Amino acid sequence: MDALLSPEGGLASVLLASFLAATLVPFSSEAVRFGYLHLYPQHEIVAVMFATLGNTMGGMTTYAIGRWMQRHTKKQVSQKALHLLRTYGSVVTVISWLPPIGDAICLAAGWLRVNWPAALAFMALGRLARYVAIAYIS
Repeated sequence: MDALLSPEGGLASVLLASFLAATLVPFSSEAVRFGYLHLYPQHEIVAVMFATLGNTMGGMTTYAIGRWMQRHTKKQVSQKALHLLRTYGSVVTVISWLPPIGDAICLAAGWLRVNWPAALAFMALGRLARYVAIAYIS
């Protein structure tokens, strides 16, 4: 228990919670991050970085699932997300943190085989902006 409450263990929890929140698993990472910052308010920047890293890794995992699905299944992904990505490309992944459509955007990006380095960069940028805004507000 002490390991989880230490800065290192707590940061691992922030990373894992942020990762899970960005995958197809319905989960919110804010409670874990707020709890960590309650215990270690001086680590706000590091917590934002770990949350961004975990959330981006989760988004790219969903992207990889979309790539796999495109090859191995007949299932379709969100037509709205496909349309957005066909129209605007990888730039759309900057909003992939949005709860109602984010997973569909990541999945569709993988399905369409959108340039993954660009998708990674835009995903990370959007998620970083989100966590910075949340940190600023709280």
